[in-house]
Amino acid sequence: MIRVLLVEDDIGLAGNVLDYLELEDMQCDHASNGVAALQLIDQHQYDVLVLDINLPRLDGFSVCERMRNDGNDIPVIMLTARDQLEDKLTGFQKGADDYLIKPFAMAELVARVTALSGRRSAQVNQLVMGNVTLKINGQEAQAGSNNIKLSPITYALLKKLMQAKGDVVSRERLIEAAWKDSVPESNVLKVHMHHLRKGLEQANASISVLSKPNSGFYLAEDVDHG
Repeated sequence: MIRVLLVEDDIGLAGNVLDYLELEDMQCDHASNGVAALQLIDQHQYDVLVLDINLPRLDGFSVCERMRNDGNDIPVIMLTARDQLEDKLTGFQKGADDYLIKPFAMAELVARVTALSGRRSAQVNQLVMGNVTLKINGQEAQAGSNNIKLSPITYALLKKLMQAKGDVVSRERLIEAAWKDSVPESNVLKVHMHHLRKGLEQANASISVLSKPNSGFYLAEDVDHG
């Protein structure tokens, strides 16, 4: 099932869009301002973000820019009444992947959401913390010139932790990032975290995976490294 976040302050339009997308068997969340959108993006995994530009508290351009600066590669469709070329160019510069002008046909929105849902945005290329560089599109990471040995699961875990930039990431959010809708056995996350720690150590990485009891995991940089 495709999971969509709609960020739109026109409640009437938002209701119509949500109803239509749900009829298309898509799971939809809604935020009416930019700040609320960033909070939901931080808490959940979405396949596509449908983002209005003219939003209260924080506009769509700023939301998209902050996401990309945080290394978030959710595909973004900018949704707006603006039809000037300059606005479109600004949207793409801030990290949008597609652009849809109001008023629009619901069927076209569904087609664009479906087309973007199977990919990740190319607007984010890499994440960096300490001497570790994680490639988004290549799904690989290096510590300096050393390749870090990662499985698809440990790559997803490292990516989520690097996006948090040292903040604690709950076990629930890590499981959602690595296993999506599947729920692994209780000790599986711990096992993969062990493998991730080992991979970082073997590559001589300057960051380490630490745990906070009853909270989750986070990355810390070794200031004395090297």
